[in-house]
Amino acid sequence: MANIKSAKKRISVIARKTLRNKMIKSRVKTAISKFQKSLATGNIDTIKERLRLAVKELDKAATKGVLHRNTVARKKSRLYAKFNALIKSTASNE
Repeated sequence: MANIKSAKKRISVIARKTLRNKMIKSRVKTAISKFQKSLATGNIDTIKERLRLAVKELDKAATKGVLHRNTVARKKSRLYAKFNALIKSTASNE
């Protein structure tokens, strides 16, 4: 355990920031998993909304510094690729 006052403060600040980061990361993971589950339903409107929410959460995480902007860009790119593949497959089936 730290004896110096500033070290004690850093420990409490780090604990608060860790909780905040966990909360934001959890929101991102939940939004992405909801999007992936909605892909199975095939309802385009629901999928678009879930994609929008997932991208929004990813952008928030990048803004807050929880996730690196390149990580967010990669994740968004993969989500859009899945969405576009679904759109392409539904268009070719019609």
